[in-house]
Amino acid sequence: MSLDVPREVLDGHLFGAGQPCFGCSPDHPIGFRLVFEREAASDDGRGERIVTRFTPADRYQGPPGIMHGGLVSTLADEVAAWALIGLRKKFGFTVSFDAKLRRAIRVGVPLIGRSWIAKDQRRLLDVGVEIEQEGEVGYAGTLRFVLLDKAGAEKMLGRTLPAEWEQFCR
Repeated sequence: MSLDVPREVLDGHLFGAGQPCFGCSPDHPIGFRLVFEREAASDDGRGERIVTRFTPADRYQGPPGIMHGGLVSTLADEVAAWALIGLRKKFGFTVSFDAKLRRAIRVGVPLIGRSWIAKDQRRLLDVGVEIEQEGEVGYAGTLRFVLLDKAGAEKMLGRTLPAEWEQFCR
């Protein structure tokens, strides 16, 4: 995306002050604090995408110098979730994922995460995700999400849905 194209910045502030998400909360003490942007459709047929840029810190490593695989999956889940938020104005709950770690994701090296809606079945959405470092895809996968109405979301959470989240219900 060129620098002269207006970008919509999407971040955890959408969900209110003090929201607890490890991936996107701007206030989480050890979280990723990811910020996302919408990227225009490309020539590969995937349509609009959501993009984040992130440099994993040493505290996220498993083996020396390599981001912990579980945290790579957490990152992918967050990038996928924001495709729902940024492209459909909805939030969902992860149901399943199928992914390959193609190469190690290194700490201290900037990465780009991209997501797009791969399949939309109204209540179930499949989201494609790629995480790239140094021009190579290190993670590629598809995550499935279920979209719930307010009552369903509250049942899943086991509590009242925060008011800021209601606008994103199915």
